[in-house]
Amino acid sequence: MSAFAIHLNFEFRSGIRNRSLLLLYYLFPLGFYLMASMLMTGLNPDFRATLIPAMVLFTVLTSTFLGLPDPIVNARDAGIYRSYKIHGVPQLSILIIPVLTTILHTTIVSAIIVLTAPLLFDAVMPGNLLSFALGYLMAAFACASLGLLIGVIAPNSRATILLGQAFFLPSMMIGGLMFPAHLLPATLSKVSFLLPTTHAMNVINGWAPDGIVTLNPYVSAAALFAAGALALGIAIYLFSWDNQNRAPRNRALALIPLIPFVLALAVSYL
Repeated sequence: MSAFAIHLNFEFRSGIRNRSLLLLYYLFPLGFYLMASMLMTGLNPDFRATLIPAMVLFTVLTSTFLGLPDPIVNARDAGIYRSYKIHGVPQLSILIIPVLTTILHTTIVSAIIVLTAPLLFDAVMPGNLLSFALGYLMAAFACASLGLLIGVIAPNSRATILLGQAFFLPSMMIGGLMFPAHLLPATLSKVSFLLPTTHAMNVINGWAPDGIVTLNPYVSAAALFAAGALALGIAIYLFSWDNQNRAPRNRALALIPLIPFVLALAVSYL
């Protein structure tokens, strides 16, 4: 356990010392939070009601889909994981620790947003703090696991950018962050059920007074948990210690974690 704690502490500090990760974990989310909040509250005062969950989920997206995958690819290509294997570092630790440290970084930034948004932008605190915390944690778990899976299956850094953006951009546009999902056209509203942020907002709003949801929050919570668990399990199965000795495993298995979101979409038609 002490070795795990030391490894966790090292990876957490690396996220602060590494300039690229510092940008994606802290500077970019906080900078976007300040600029977007000033702009959106000026254009639409009603945005104050969703500012905090929207900016917190933006932080989750940035850290998990843009920040998490690339170091995994770089460590594999540089032979760091092969060195870990030689020295007896368990595979599970190698994969779990990046997920935990990423969630820790996002929690710190999220706490800054929650504490400062009411003071700086007159933002409204979530109506139910318990459902807000639950929605945040489930979104962080699902997105971090998916980001880990992207890092495991991506052949190079360029691929991590493309795969990460496949989640990041749609989530920003139709995932309920910049404007409520229930205001989307019917077709886009249905497509948004394939995105983790839509389900996170459903969980956050589902148990809040006067919260508006587009799907039963229990279905959204189940979809987030199932997608995160499947992504983590498949990442463990597909993990390779280096590029030279890849086991012949089908990367198409990486599509399985999307099944809970597809099922949630199907439920929305019932």
